[in-house]
Amino acid sequence: MKPIWIVDDDQSIRFVLEKALLREDLPTRSFTNTREVLAALDAAADDDTQGPQVLVSDIRMPGGSGLDLLDKIKARHPGLPVIIMTAFSDLDSAVSAFQGGAFEYLPKPFDLPRAVELIRRAVDESQREEVAEERMVAAPEMLGQAPAMQDVFRAIGRLSQSNVTVLITGESGSGKELVARALHKHSPRATGPFVAINTAAIPKDLLESELFGHERGAFTGAQTMRRGRFEQAEGGTLFLDEIGDMPFDLQTRLLRVLSDGHFYRVGGHNSVKANVRVIAATHQDLEQRVKLGGFREDLFHRLNVIRLRLPALRERGEDVPALTRHFLQQSAKQLGVEPKRISDAALAQLATFGFPGNVRQLENICHWLTVMAPAQLIETKDLPPEVMATAAVVQAAAPAAIQAGAPQVDHHREPVVVGAAVSLAPAVAAAATPDAAATLAWESGLELEAQTMLAAGRNDVWDALSRRFESRLILTALASTRGRRIEAAQKLGIGRNTITRKIQELGLE
Repeated sequence: MKPIWIVDDDQSIRFVLEKALLREDLPTRSFTNTREVLAALDAAADDDTQGPQVLVSDIRMPGGSGLDLLDKIKARHPGLPVIIMTAFSDLDSAVSAFQGGAFEYLPKPFDLPRAVELIRRAVDESQREEVAEERMVAAPEMLGQAPAMQDVFRAIGRLSQSNVTVLITGESGSGKELVARALHKHSPRATGPFVAINTAAIPKDLLESELFGHERGAFTGAQTMRRGRFEQAEGGTLFLDEIGDMPFDLQTRLLRVLSDGHFYRVGGHNSVKANVRVIAATHQDLEQRVKLGGFREDLFHRLNVIRLRLPALRERGEDVPALTRHFLQQSAKQLGVEPKRISDAALAQLATFGFPGNVRQLENICHWLTVMAPAQLIETKDLPPEVMATAAVVQAAAPAAIQAGAPQVDHHREPVVVGAAVSLAPAVAAAATPDAAATLAWESGLELEAQTMLAAGRNDVWDALSRRFESRLILTALASTRGRRIEAAQKLGIGRNTITRKIQELGLE
C-alpha cells in the first residue's frame, strides 16, 4: 500500500501520527511544508506507486497554507482523499476547504483513535476508487453480442452527448451500475466524478444525510459539517441505485432537487446549487409502485425521461461463453494465479442454468471455479452444485417430454417477439404435457429456482417468478395461435384486455 503523507510544521504532531499509524500497519511519509509535498508529487509523477494513498495536512504552515495545497492537489489528483487538520479558531477556513474538496477535517487537539479511524476510512475510500478506476481502464466496459445488449450499446451511443436523466431497469445483478458508468464515461461530464449510492442499503434515518449532507450539530453525533453525495458528485454524475426503495418523504426532496437544482443540507438554512446529472436504476416495476402509492408519480415522470431496459442473463444466453472466459481471466488476475480454461461441455452445461442472480451470479461462479476447480481445465463435474442440480432437473424432464411426443429442442434459446409474430422458445416447447413425470420435473425446477433466489437474498422472488411464469404461458399460447391474441386469450382462459395488458406489463411487445 502507498504511504499516508503527513504535512505539518509541528514535529510533535507528525511524530504522534506516525507512531499511531505504524501501529495500524499503515506506512507514512512526513513533510514540514507545502513546497516539499509539491516537489515529492512532481518526483512521483511518473510512478504512481510512489504517490500518497491519503494526504493529511495542517491548515496553517509557513511557506504556504493547507488550503493552497488542497487546491493544487485537487487539480492534479482529484480522487486523492485530503484530510485537513485545524485548530478550532480555523474552523471557518476548514469548512471552506471541506466544501472545496477535502475528504474531512480534523480539529486540533484531536483524539488519536478518532484520527486513526478517520484516516483508515479515507484509505478504504481511496482503495475502492483505485479498484473501480482499474476495472474501468483495464477491462471492457461491457460485453455482449446478444441483440438485446446491442440495443443497450446503441442507446448509450445516442446518449453520449446528452445530460438527460436516465432510468435503467433490470433485474438485480444484471449490470445496471455498469451501464450507468458507461453513460457517465461517454458523456460531457466524463471528467467529473461518478458517485454511486444504493438507496436500499442505507437505513432510512441516515439516507437523507447521506444524500444531502448535514450541518454541524444537525443531530446527535453530527460533530462536523459533512457533504452529501449530491455535493460529492458536483460537475459529474450521481447514480441512485434501487430508487424504488427510496422512502416516500425523501422522494419529495429528490423531486425538488431535480426540479430546480437546489437543496438544503440537513439542519442547514442556505440553499446549495446542485450541478449533477442523475441516473437512477431499479429492479422494481415503478408503474406498479405508483399505482400502489409507494412511489410518487411526479418523481417517476421526472426520472423516466429516457428508459433503458437491461436484459437478464437468461435472455442473452449467447453471451455466457464470452462472459465466462472474461470472468475467469478477471478472477485469476485478482487472485494472482494462472487463468483456468473451461471445456465446451462445461460451457454448454453452464448455459442451461437460469442465472437468477444474472451476470453477478456468473461472476461469482467463475470466482468459485478459479478457487475450487482442481485442474487448469474446468470440466462439467467441476461446476458448482446449483448448476449441476438444474442440469439434473432438465435431464429428468427430457425423457418424459420425448415420450409424450414433444419435439427435441435446443435449451439455449429464448423467446423472440416482433410485433404480433412470436418465435417459440424451444425451452417452452417441451413443457406442455400431461405426463406426471414432466409435471413433477417442471415443479421441481420451479422449486429449485425459488430456493436459489431465496438463498441469494432476493426479496422479489414472487414478482420475478410470476413475471417469468406469465411470460412463458403467454408466449406459448401466442406461438400456438401464430400470434393471434384473441385466440391465445381464449386458450388460456383469460380476457382479451387481460392478455393485451399483460403483454404490455411484461415487455413482450
